Amino acid sequence: MVTLAIVETTPAVRRAVRPGVTLVQLHDELWRVTRQTGEVLGYIERFAEAQGPRFRAKRMLVQQRRFMVVGEFWSFDEAVDCFAW
Repeated sequence: MVTLAIVETTPAVRRAVRPGVTLVQLHDELWRVTRQTGEVLGYIERFAEAQGPRFRAKRMLVQQRRFMVVGEFWSFDEAVDCFAW
């Protein structure tokens, strides 16, 4: 398990809490998804498609030291729902 001590260092970092998860926007195209305890669950990336922005949810597999793409979605909320279980 990877756990991060969350320290607010800049007001530019935006946070959102959803049931079961906390989202920290790292930059315009990337959010870290953690449990309320600080355990990192994965990341959500925004990327461009011809039809508009898409969101890729990637779950962190700690013991395998890699990420697994859970899915690509047209809405940010759908990508977050992959982690809220």
